[in-house]
Amino acid sequence: MTVLRIGNFSGFYGDRAGALREMLTGGEVDVLTGDYLAELTMLILGRDRLKDPAAGYARTFLRQLEDCLGLAHERGVRIVTNAGGLNPARLADEVRLLADRLGIPVRVAHVEGDDLTAAHPGTLAAHAYLGGFGIAECLRAGADIVITGRVTDAALVTGPAAAHFGWRPGEYDRLAGAVVAGHVLECGTQATGGNYAFFTEGDVRRPGFPLAEIHADGTSVITKHPGTGGFVDTGTITAQLLYETGGARYAGPDVTARLDTVRLSQDGPDRVRIEGVGGEAPPPTLKVGLNRLGGFRNEVAFVLTGLDIEAKAALVREQLSEALAKSPPAEVRWDLVRTDRPDADNEETASALLRLVVRDPDQQVVGRALSGAAVELALASYPGFHVLAPPGKGAPYGVFEGVYVPHGVVDHVAVLDDGRRIPVSPPQETRALDDAPQPPLPEPLPAGPTRRAPLGLVAGARSGDKGGNANVGVWARSDEAWRWLVHELTADRFREVIPESRDLPVTRHMLPGLRALNFVVEGILGAGVAAQHRFDPQAKALGEWLRSRHLDIPEALL
Repeated sequence: MTVLRIGNFSGFYGDRAGALREMLTGGEVDVLTGDYLAELTMLILGRDRLKDPAAGYARTFLRQLEDCLGLAHERGVRIVTNAGGLNPARLADEVRLLADRLGIPVRVAHVEGDDLTAAHPGTLAAHAYLGGFGIAECLRAGADIVITGRVTDAALVTGPAAAHFGWRPGEYDRLAGAVVAGHVLECGTQATGGNYAFFTEGDVRRPGFPLAEIHADGTSVITKHPGTGGFVDTGTITAQLLYETGGARYAGPDVTARLDTVRLSQDGPDRVRIEGVGGEAPPPTLKVGLNRLGGFRNEVAFVLTGLDIEAKAALVREQLSEALAKSPPAEVRWDLVRTDRPDADNEETASALLRLVVRDPDQQVVGRALSGAAVELALASYPGFHVLAPPGKGAPYGVFEGVYVPHGVVDHVAVLDDGRRIPVSPPQETRALDDAPQPPLPEPLPAGPTRRAPLGLVAGARSGDKGGNANVGVWARSDEAWRWLVHELTADRFREVIPESRDLPVTRHMLPGLRALNFVVEGILGAGVAAQHRFDPQAKALGEWLRSRHLDIPEALL
């Protein structure tokens, strides 16, 4: 087989339940991958494991598999998934029990070695991001289903590709091509029009899941099954390539892929070719995600309606600050969100929200103390006093931290269906990770008339989270727009139009081959998504906010 067809049926824990069946019945496919893990998911699974040591995996995968295991077996489709989470061995056993109950002969293997929790006391979960060669060993030994814990998202694709084509460590360009294809597939329908800046250009009511046709040289074509919703073009693929990445060097355990070498071209309707991807030796360390409980948080949103919004906010702040001073929480944050409009024709649009968030290691400090103080104001504060919901007793929140360990610290092992254990060696060659040289700037557009207009008229964006940092990828839709964008949207200009970033480190990376800029904003998400530091805790809409900001855009581009 000269082409390996790898599809995706899950981009997160909670994705479309029927996607596995859709991918099995919608067209030809050789391997299906399911990505269930994210930084927040590891924390959720860690809390599950606290209650039940046998838990810690994505239970929804078993329900999907019960419906489709026979179909996958009939069609010879292999399944590779990180649904094992914190307990891949247990999920592998559960899949075997399911297969026995259904009377379907299935060989199930799993990958171990990512769990470093014992070496990091005080964490709920500490897991290294493994590469794809453990998956490849399982598949080479004949596994029909491979269960992993914390591997890189792209490893779900690089592993099957390495097994199928016989790739070995050190074949960096081929591996890098598969990493890029894997990064496109990992978030499911984000590659086929989901969450896309220019979503009005196609029917995205129910996008189909993506499929990569991978070749032996590492090149690929991204597509989807015929007749499914959504669309695949160079824009949707560019958006996903920029999602949760940083500079030109995209590091992983097996290879560092050079995003500045990627070439995209439309290869027909709903088909985008990815080629030219260069690879380098991986860095000498592995990333480890640490998840721990950070304490307890509580919040209350006061609704302020009509006139004197600022004065009403000042009054309730003063009243509550007095009450909270008796047992002050470790962190207190107020945000006034001006959603109100003058002379509004309904009450909701006449109202603003004053949001109070408190955090403390002691649940009592953020629980009863806050709820009592807030409720006591019901008849004694600003006119029209009410809240969206009464504050509760305080809920635990998580903190994410990324640290790095040498490859040799991890015992990466493929555990086969018959119990045999195959060690996976660390890379023999590594290269310290540093920023790629910045490419030269193109010539700016000639001077001409401009018009104040939203950036999104000429550029797309997609944003996301990595721990406490956010990235915002911005791409131009034409060469002329790129020439303007790269000169206009500097790191300093970004800080001006996104006020939350003004006091934070902002790094700009250029990717001319994609006509794209990637901004990394350090610390904007605090201690990560589980800490809910800001209104949009995963920075999912940060790019759309940027697109809505008005700049002086050349009229020739509008």
